[in-house]
Amino acid sequence: MSEWTPEDDKLVTLAKGARSRVQATEGVAVRDTTGRTYVSANVDRGILKLSAVELAVGQAVASGATGIEAVVISSDALQIPAREIQIVREIGGQGVFVHLLGATGDIIDSQLT
Repeated sequence: MSEWTPEDDKLVTLAKGARSRVQATEGVAVRDTTGRTYVSANVDRGILKLSAVELAVGQAVASGATGIEAVVISSDALQIPAREIQIVREIGGQGVFVHLLGATGDIIDSQLT
């Protein structure tokens, strides 16, 4: 795992907040290479189904981000879905840590793109 920083703690707080604000199953915080953060929760309404990673990374791209530095996912999942890693790798490149945290904030899984 990469060296944890206070900026990573901020991502944890933001991801957990995004999840709890709308009682979503997943909340995500993304930090781009300029230090800007993007936060989202998953959407599951009828035909509209988007993961929080899709939404937060999409926001980063729409805001002009050219790279991703870190991703924190708050979820009850036991591992990071391969598709989420692919999305981060496609936009952020290799060498980006993606951390999955449970409801208590404990790290369940960490993967490097």
